[in-house]
Amino acid sequence: MSIDTIFMLIGGLGFFLYGIRTMSEGLKKVSSERLRNILALLTRKKVLALLVGTGVTAVIQSSSAMTVMVVGFVNAGLMTLKQAIPVVLGANIGTTFTAWLVSFVAMFEITHYALPSVGLGFFLMIAARKPNVRKWGEVIFGFGVLFVGLGFMKDAFEPLRSNPHIQDAMVSFSRYPVMGVLVGTAMTMILQSSSATIAIVQMAALNGLIDFQSTIPLILGDNIGTTITAQIAAIGTNTASRRVAWVHTLFNVIGVSYMLIFVYMGVYHKLIEAIVPGEVGPKNIMVHIAVAHSIFNIFNALLFLPMTGALQKLAEKIVKQKEELISIEPQYLERHLLETPSLALEQSKKEIVRMLELAESALRDSFELFFTENFKLEKKVERKEEAVDNLQAEITRYLIDISMEGLAQNEAEMIPVLIHSVNDIERIADHAENIVEIAQRKVDQNLPFTDEANNELRRMIDVTVGMIQDVGEGLKTSDLTYAKRALHKEDQLNRMQVELRNSHVQRLNDGSCNLLSGIIFIDFVDYLEKIGDHLSNIAQGLLGGMRWESPSD
Repeated sequence: MSIDTIFMLIGGLGFFLYGIRTMSEGLKKVSSERLRNILALLTRKKVLALLVGTGVTAVIQSSSAMTVMVVGFVNAGLMTLKQAIPVVLGANIGTTFTAWLVSFVAMFEITHYALPSVGLGFFLMIAARKPNVRKWGEVIFGFGVLFVGLGFMKDAFEPLRSNPHIQDAMVSFSRYPVMGVLVGTAMTMILQSSSATIAIVQMAALNGLIDFQSTIPLILGDNIGTTITAQIAAIGTNTASRRVAWVHTLFNVIGVSYMLIFVYMGVYHKLIEAIVPGEVGPKNIMVHIAVAHSIFNIFNALLFLPMTGALQKLAEKIVKQKEELISIEPQYLERHLLETPSLALEQSKKEIVRMLELAESALRDSFELFFTENFKLEKKVERKEEAVDNLQAEITRYLIDISMEGLAQNEAEMIPVLIHSVNDIERIADHAENIVEIAQRKVDQNLPFTDEANNELRRMIDVTVGMIQDVGEGLKTSDLTYAKRALHKEDQLNRMQVELRNSHVQRLNDGSCNLLSGIIFIDFVDYLEKIGDHLSNIAQGLLGGMRWESPSD
C-alpha cells in the first residue's frame, strides 16, 4: 500500500464524514421546528415510537446522534425510559438508510453529480436570502461532499485488489466471523460513525477487495461499535439516561450474538443472496451489503419490540437506582435542545421550578433548625443553597444562549423576566442561610424565645411556604389564579410584619421578652417579608405573561 493510497483513503474518509455531518446538520435545521410535534407523537404505542425513531434517524443520518438525543431527552425529563426503548430500536433501523444512499454510487453513478452538488449547495448557503433555502443549501453541499469522499475511497481501494496479503486478511473474516465482528466493532468505535464503517466496507467490496460473505461479520461488529457513543453521552447523567444507553448496547450485543449462529451455519449470506436478484457482482454487491445491514436491524428491532419490558428490567439490574444526593447540576438544560429554542425555553422553565423547589426545601430545613436547634441540618441547607447558586449561573447562561437563537418575539420578551425570576429565587435561598445564622446566634447566646413568639413566627412561615407553592404551581401551569393567590399572601405578609413588630414591642414593654431575643425575632420576621417580596416579583411576572407588562387584576 503506497503512501498516496493511504492519503487518498484518509482524505476520502474525511470528506465522507464531513459531508454526512454537514448534511445531517442541515436536515436537523430544516426539521427542527417539527421536533416538538414529533415528541408529542411518543405515546404508549410502541410501533409508533419505533417508526418515529426510524424516521428521525433516517433524516439526521446517525443512529448514534439519535440515541444521544434520546439519552438527553430522558435526562431532561422529556421522555421516560419506557418511551425511549422503542425509539432506540427504531434508530437502528433508520441508520441503514445511509448504506442504501451509498449503494446508489454503484447503481446510478451519482459521483458524477457530486461536484455540481457542492457548488450549488455552497452557492445557496452564501447567496440565498431565505433562511430555509440556506439550510437546504447546507444539505445539498453536504450531500455533494459525502459523495466526493466516497469517490476518493473508491479510487484508494482500487490498487489494493492485487495485494494478496490484504485479500487473505479480508477472506479470513468469513472463516473466523468473531474476528470480523471485533474488527468491525473497533473500526466504528474509532471512527465514531457506523455509517463510515459501512461505507468503507461497501467501497472495499465494490473494488473486489472483500467478498460479500466476509463483509457480514464487519457489518455485525459495526452495530456493536456504534453503542459506545451513547455510553459516553450517558456519563454524568441520571439513572434513567444511563439505562437508555445500556438498552442500546444490550439490544445490539444480544442481536449480534444470536445472529452469529446463522453466520457460522452459512445461512445468513445465502438468505441475502436469495432476496437480492442476480448474482453477486460489482454492480449489486453494495446493495447486498445494504440489505444485510437492514435485515439484521429490522429483524432485531421487531424481535425485541414485544420484549421492551424485559430489556428495561435487564438495564435496571445493570444500572441500579442509587439514593439520589442533592445534585448541584441542572437536570433539564440540554445543550442540543438549543437548536429548537422554544423547546429549550420550556426546559429552562422546568429548571427554574426545580430551583424554586430547592430554595423551598432549604428554607424548610432552616425553619426546622431554628426551632429544634438541630444543627445537623446546616449541611443540608448549605448544599441546597450551593445548588441554587449554581443553577442561577447555569440557567442564566442557558437563557442567554437561547436568546441568540431564532425565537419568536413573544418568547424573546420572556428571557429578561425569567432571568430576574432566577435572581429572585437565588435571593430566597440566601435567606435560608440567614435564618441558620440567627439560629446560631440564638444558641450561642442562650437566648430564650416565648411560646407566643414561636407561634407567631410559625404562622408567618405557613403563609410564606404557601406563597412559594402558589408561585411554583403558577410557573408549572401558567395558571394566573396561583399568581393572584401569591400576591394576596404577599399582602398578608406585609400586614403580619407590622402586627408582629407591634406585638414584639408589647412583649418588651411587659418585660416578657429579652431584648437580644427580640432583635433575632425582628430579623426573622424581616427575612420572611423579604422572601415574600421576591416571590411577589415572580408572581407579577406571571401575571404579565413573563413579559415587562403591568399586571392586571
